[in-house]
Amino acid sequence: MSAIDELVRNNDAFASGRYPGSQSGTPSTGVAVVTCMDARIDVYAMLGLRPGDAHVLRNAGGAVTEDVIRSLTLSQRLFGTQEVALVHHTDCGMLKVREQELKERVQRETGLRPPFALEAFTDLDDDVRQSIARVKASPYLPSTFEVRGFVYEVHSGRLREVVAVR
Repeated sequence: MSAIDELVRNNDAFASGRYPGSQSGTPSTGVAVVTCMDARIDVYAMLGLRPGDAHVLRNAGGAVTEDVIRSLTLSQRLFGTQEVALVHHTDCGMLKVREQELKERVQRETGLRPPFALEAFTDLDDDVRQSIARVKASPYLPSTFEVRGFVYEVHSGRLREVVAVR
């Protein structure tokens, strides 16, 4: 049995007994959370969220990319979110990535160089500030007043707020 088969079996059990029922597609808190895809981050438990409370966007490093701006645009304009929480984390794999080296390796192995930025970084707080700035600078987002950034400490479970430079 594959790992995906096990996940599908888990879903059968979930849908048969623990499923709370359909929720509204509009986040009840009015918050969109952007965070990393790291498997150690349980966004719902960490923030005390339930299904239906917030939009949660995840990618490598929690980077505010063009696609994140796209999703935030839809979240705000169609579903009424007003606030954005950006959550990076300690011990992030993106701190260890050397962008050019990885792009060269992928090119050697596939014959194609990735055309997209991998969004590697060396300083968590600076990258959180850059993410805040990218959200605030987007002309597509009608609500950028309440954009806050945090670092999730994976070893303690605590959030530490990063103050944006004004």
